Amino acid sequence: MKQSRAALLAIAIVIPLAMAATAYTGKPASQDNISADKKIRIIASFYPLYDFASHVAGDRAEVSSMIPAGIEPHDWEPTAGDVLKAGSADMLVINGAGFERWAENISARRLVVATDGLQLDGGNEESGHDEGIDPHVWLDPVLAKHEVESIRVALVEIDPINAGYYNDNAARFTAELDLLDKQISGELSDCQKSDFIAFHDAFSRFAQRYGLTQHGIQGISPEGEILPQRIEQVIGLANDLHIDTIYSEELVDSRLAEVIANEIPGGRVLVLSPIEGIDSEEQAKGIGYIDKMQQNLANLKEGLKCTS
Repeated sequence: MKQSRAALLAIAIVIPLAMAATAYTGKPASQDNISADKKIRIIASFYPLYDFASHVAGDRAEVSSMIPAGIEPHDWEPTAGDVLKAGSADMLVINGAGFERWAENISARRLVVATDGLQLDGGNEESGHDEGIDPHVWLDPVLAKHEVESIRVALVEIDPINAGYYNDNAARFTAELDLLDKQISGELSDCQKSDFIAFHDAFSRFAQRYGLTQHGIQGISPEGEILPQRIEQVIGLANDLHIDTIYSEELVDSRLAEVIANEIPGGRVLVLSPIEGIDSEEQAKGIGYIDKMQQNLANLKEGLKCTS
């Protein structure tokens, strides 16, 4: 049974508002090469960069993620132990673009800011949030290749003995990203709709790449107060555009998406993952970035009524 409009307007989900993110400028990297009999220790800030670094480093490094599996990274803060661990690693890989606000407190031996060198503009303004640069670079497979390249360059510099190995690994993974880009382009080429409603504005770069329009319930960060007026706006938008699918995320409460879906004809909720983290079960199954992107593609095709 649909909830009354009065009850709907009484609903507001409040998540602690994230502080403004600050990109970490870092310190000069150590020029010492890694000895041939020692594995490089790499710590990536969160899941996508962990996956990218794992593909490039292969078995020549021990790669771990600073943010544990299943934890939403936007509101995560490191413990003193996390800071010490990251500082002692041979390489700390972060996304940059303001995503890891905590990174300014870490003195890394070698800091790799994976988005350095990219000309990044702002995010989607549809939600009414002015939050500056959209950091969700990894959701665009073409831009993800730049992040992989940043990791490759850093590994070759600190471990030149294994340069050929890293170059080959990066080339193979980059080829997989090219195939993913081609798959997404092909399968989203014949859809009835081009507008979709995501939980937060994580997909503006993805949408721009593939000719879609993202409408976010929340802004670039999924934290903060979602007011009843915004809920009403999203319901009106869905009705105006004849959208019947509201996308939620695996690391946030899905009840708000369900409330909105309950107020639109034939409404339903599907997952559109910003791939900011995976749960321990997915990790145990070996599900990776490309698997998650293909899951997103399948769910997007349902909501966009694609025939490919």
